[in-house]
Amino acid sequence: MDTLSVKWAHAALEAIRHIGATGVGAERNRIGPPMVARSLALLHTAIYDAWALHDLQALPLRLSAARVTGATQTQMEKSLHHAAHAVLADQFPTETAIFDALLAANGSAPSTSIDPATPEGIGNLAARAVLACAHGDGANQAGLYVDTTGYLPVNMPMQVTAPARPSDILAPDRWQPLAYTDGGGVLRVPGYIGPQWEHVRPFALKSAGQFRPSAPAPITSQAFLDQARHVVAVQDGLNVKQKVTAEYWADGPASELPPGHWELFAAHVSARDHHTLAQDVKMFFAVANAIHDAAIAVWECKRHYDYVRPVTAIRHLFRGKRIRGWTGTTEATIDGEAWRPYQVSTFPTPPFPEFVSGHSGFSAAAAEVLRRFTGSDAFGASYVQPGPLRVEPSLASAAGTTLSWSTFSAAADEAGESRLYGGIHFYEGNAAGLALGRKVGAAAFEKAQAHWSGRP
Repeated sequence: MDTLSVKWAHAALEAIRHIGATGVGAERNRIGPPMVARSLALLHTAIYDAWALHDLQALPLRLSAARVTGATQTQMEKSLHHAAHAVLADQFPTETAIFDALLAANGSAPSTSIDPATPEGIGNLAARAVLACAHGDGANQAGLYVDTTGYLPVNMPMQVTAPARPSDILAPDRWQPLAYTDGGGVLRVPGYIGPQWEHVRPFALKSAGQFRPSAPAPITSQAFLDQARHVVAVQDGLNVKQKVTAEYWADGPASELPPGHWELFAAHVSARDHHTLAQDVKMFFAVANAIHDAAIAVWECKRHYDYVRPVTAIRHLFRGKRIRGWTGTTEATIDGEAWRPYQVSTFPTPPFPEFVSGHSGFSAAAAEVLRRFTGSDAFGASYVQPGPLRVEPSLASAAGTTLSWSTFSAAADEAGESRLYGGIHFYEGNAAGLALGRKVGAAAFEKAQAHWSGRP
């Protein structure tokens, strides 16, 4: 049976998928990898703080209140349910029906009480303390996460389905917005998601740039050309399993996104190891905050270097040359300026710079926490492709392809590699993201463990 933490993680992911699939206008701004990472960290921190008040040793992160004594298990769980409900209602206000239903399934109804003598009050106090900190954390939640720094791209938007003109790419080593038609037939030109994220308050990081790697290959170097050639060659040589890998890890719109993907993996560990409530409260607290810090560290790096994505670099470097590339339906010999990623045409590349890879940073941070929490790198999860790929529906042999991960590290490595297969990242963006993520995960685990062990 799912523990309380797992149930609320699933409720949050359901809301995230629903907004990603149906949200319009400003509401859609809530759904980006850094925003999702932050919301999940707030959820699990509120649950943790409410639980910590009932524990004889653990220290809450945000809540300052007297320890609760004499509460029954049912009363304690009621406090945690209300903490979770209040946070998610704040983070995803259009999805409150999902959260109300889960609260009702566990014998409660929404409450505004902050009476510390009641379970509802304790839960709401925990949520209030967490949200009071969050509302001033630099994310600009009140402004629906709109950029507060004045970032402007140096390149104008480029249409993905049309060959690039020389005038389309003014700065070949810098990030470029893309124009494409989404699944609803609407022309999208998304701006940079989260350029202000380096200013968001972290959990364990001393600064957003604490683990920033050295600069990626400059445009004047042989390495710049070599990394582009490498992406072209890898995409041209994809086998069926690699294509499934690229799509499985894509985590685009209407999915749980990369931060939520590792919430699902944490839920797998919970079921595998038959976790108690206390074990899951601690595990999700550490995992979610590690992913939140990874978002801050990765997005600081992205903003600092403002580095080019493969689609822009390859179109610039191979203009006027014939190369192998994905046409949107098959692999063929094409004009270099028409090269495109092996992704669905309705979401060709995420709207933010390349270096470093978010998938790699999120995955390595979560994998490091799970390895440390369980005392082993052993994972043992798998995935079977249920049918045709969305990217390439004609590839009948994709159905039934199995991806399996014996270790957390292997899963993180594959998540990073998938972005190379999809033409989203260069090799170095993946490698540097993995290294950064491992450092973030270690720092986050140490701080989380100190709190639940009663060491400030």
